[in-house]
Amino acid sequence: MFCAVSTMTDGDYDYLIKLLALGDSGVGKTTFLYRYTDNKFNPKFITTVGIDFREKRVVYTATNSNGTTGKTFKVHLQLWDTAGQERFRSLTTAFFRDAMGFLLMFDLTSQQSFLNVRNWMSQLQANAYCENPDIVLVGNKADLADQREVQEKQAKELADKYGIPYFETSAATGSEVDKAVITLLDLVMKRMEQCVDKPAQDAPNGDGASKLEAPPSNEKKEMKIWAPSVLTANNDKEVNVTSSQWTTE
Repeated sequence: MFCAVSTMTDGDYDYLIKLLALGDSGVGKTTFLYRYTDNKFNPKFITTVGIDFREKRVVYTATNSNGTTGKTFKVHLQLWDTAGQERFRSLTTAFFRDAMGFLLMFDLTSQQSFLNVRNWMSQLQANAYCENPDIVLVGNKADLADQREVQEKQAKELADKYGIPYFETSAATGSEVDKAVITLLDLVMKRMEQCVDKPAQDAPNGDGASKLEAPPSNEKKEMKIWAPSVLTANNDKEVNVTSSQWTTE
């Protein structure tokens, strides 16, 4: 599958989706998101204070249950980057309820960051919009093989326990970064389509009512979420993405 890159005008999308990265400080959340949105690696990022976000536009093509190509949607992604330090916990957890999907990250070179995944999962389950939000577990810094402390088997067993996908990524090389994000997007899009068909089911507004409503045929479907008026980072590229398939810019 080839990547189509073009400029999109403001508002030229079908869905606005917020994904949130969480995990201990230093696991590489900022560099991971920067790799995904800009396909670049910057090892000199300073620790995130509070919360920040990046953007990317993608063209998502669904795959039907029979394997045929389904609908195509233009998606505006907001990828939120949260501080991992304890002193910012009350601030960052306040954003959990508005997110539609979560990248739960740990550092493959830090056993402690892996052990803390359970604590983050508890925080997530307590503050997310529903009891079973869409989550992808990400073990980052896979390129640092000689410093590895967490074995793949350990991480997969934990992911299986929670019933979520698991990826080992490297923000430095870009390995599996796109796959991790698009797998999460795929899960979110499938849930959103179900919400359009059944608007009263598990919606991310905290009160059990859906923020997605089936619109008239001549109107776009839009996931309304809160966002600051000033964006801290922008990416005006449009990238083609097919359900269960991935592409690299």
